[in-house]
Amino acid sequence: MATLVTTGRAGLAASVKARDIFLGIGAGQTAWDANGVDPENIASTGLYSAIGYRKAAQVEFVTSAAQGAISLPSGRYDVSSADTNLLYCKFTLDFVDASTSTIRETGIFLDVITGSGLPSGQMFFDAATEVTSSGTLYLLEHLSSIIRTPATRETFEFVLTF
Repeated sequence: MATLVTTGRAGLAASVKARDIFLGIGAGQTAWDANGVDPENIASTGLYSAIGYRKAAQVEFVTSAAQGAISLPSGRYDVSSADTNLLYCKFTLDFVDASTSTIRETGIFLDVITGSGLPSGQMFFDAATEVTSSGTLYLLEHLSSIIRTPATRETFEFVLTF
């Protein structure tokens, strides 16, 4: 039987790292507030109700480390100078990004296509007016409601395993 080896997995992680990685945020279903969050569906291709997409602020190869500087529910990690099969992605919503929205779902998307004529360096893109294609959904997470305000900057962190 053939086996995908560690260096092959690191190569897959490197190919994803080289692409544009975005966090999609969505309103999900308001019924989740009363009935609990629906489980994610492996066949999903997008968010229920996309609000916007934020480019990754940081993408790094990481290794598991008992006392690692990056602490997530999945474990602790340290940044690695070598390619690994673990890819850390950090997204921080700015104060004005969807500042009055309720977030109930997030997803990591590859190769989001934004409209032409937008300012260089723009990091957040409104789903309805500034995104022409949401690209490929890589990871999906349904959440308890996060109510955005112009006084907060939520940060979302993930480690993708290849």
